[in-house]
Amino acid sequence: MAAISFQSVSKTFQTARGPFQALDGVRFDIQSGEFFGLLGPNGAGKTTLISILAGLAQATSGVVLVHGVNVATQSAQARRMLGVVPQELVFDPFFNVREALKFQSGYFGVKHNDAWIDELLHCLGLADKANHNMRQLSGGMKRRMLVAQALVHKPPVIVLDEPTAGVDVELRQTLWQFIAKLNREGSTVLLTTHYLEEAEALCNRIAMLKNGKVVALDTTTELLKAASSNVLRFKLDAELPPALAAKARVTGRIVQFPAHDALEIERYLSAVREAGLHAQDVEIRKADLEDVFLDVMHQHEEVKA
Repeated sequence: MAAISFQSVSKTFQTARGPFQALDGVRFDIQSGEFFGLLGPNGAGKTTLISILAGLAQATSGVVLVHGVNVATQSAQARRMLGVVPQELVFDPFFNVREALKFQSGYFGVKHNDAWIDELLHCLGLADKANHNMRQLSGGMKRRMLVAQALVHKPPVIVLDEPTAGVDVELRQTLWQFIAKLNREGSTVLLTTHYLEEAEALCNRIAMLKNGKVVALDTTTELLKAASSNVLRFKLDAELPPALAAKARVTGRIVQFPAHDALEIERYLSAVREAGLHAQDVEIRKADLEDVFLDVMHQHEEVKA
């Protein structure tokens, strides 16, 4: 039985401009014990899908199951199996960290779990903040607290919606070490993130959404195999000519071209020289998940009238 099953899930919102379809027949399963990535640009439908999974929104059509339990008709039972870390920093300002975790435990009927709360506080770097009021915590500490609250009832399925957005490197390392440990011990993890290097390092399998549809679904290894074999990367102090820029990924001074072989690499470098430009710090690297993601998104661009 799948840990999570999305079965032809669609969601339409009514707006002032008419109906807007946020999800369109999304269908895939996440197996028990998987570390699964859900990727897509802003507005692709990721958060809508997670909101439906968490019982915060209802699908217009389709079914979502958590270990065989329908999230719409058996919401309380499904919710007990989920630990959801939302994007937004939400907290109760009236309690300290330990009190907030005890109250969160009570929502799920969990008692006498002080040892687990202590472990959460230690593993997430919150032990020295246990008696601090929630209002005293920094943004990064509040983010850690959201993770602790999601895990306090030991759910078998962990859902992380942009958990490291806007936080420091130390938190990322602490969080991923702990989540990877839980995954090794059998927890299923569903991750959405814009940090594609995190998804590449952590996720066994990945689905990509665009305009509410699944446009790619495979193991991370197979997705990387399907990418261009190499990427030409260098720095420029001037703009590329439009014809070259249309084929490149440009980030500030860094220019990257997909390159299948040495001949293609030399053609790009020759074109740069012929344009009177000087490429600096030239290197060849293997394609990564960001390259795959951009290729997939480009292939599924909508044809606009």
